Amino acid sequence: MKKIICLLFAFVPLAANAYPIEVEKQFNGAEVSATTQEIDHNMAALMLYNYGQSEAECSAVFRNGPEAPRTRRTLLAPGASNNMTVKFTRSVIRLRVNLTCNLK
Repeated sequence: MKKIICLLFAFVPLAANAYPIEVEKQFNGAEVSATTQEIDHNMAALMLYNYGQSEAECSAVFRNGPEAPRTRRTLLAPGASNNMTVKFTRSVIRLRVNLTCNLK
């Protein structure tokens, strides 16, 4: 039993591989919420939800160090949500996201 507990504690540091995600938001009158999520060592997601009464057009630019920035765009209907996912070729150390939303 002691060996099993020691094994479990040995794998705890391997599970803690989170990286910081910085989001710069510009909503320009749109009522949108943004939530970030780390999926894997080289993948991330940005979940958007439109609380407003009109459509919102959103664009997110994901930056991971020296790699080329990845841009994702979506059109959110009132009360709708959408996930923007991105995958990089290198492991992410720090992810920077510039989110811009405008009323349609």
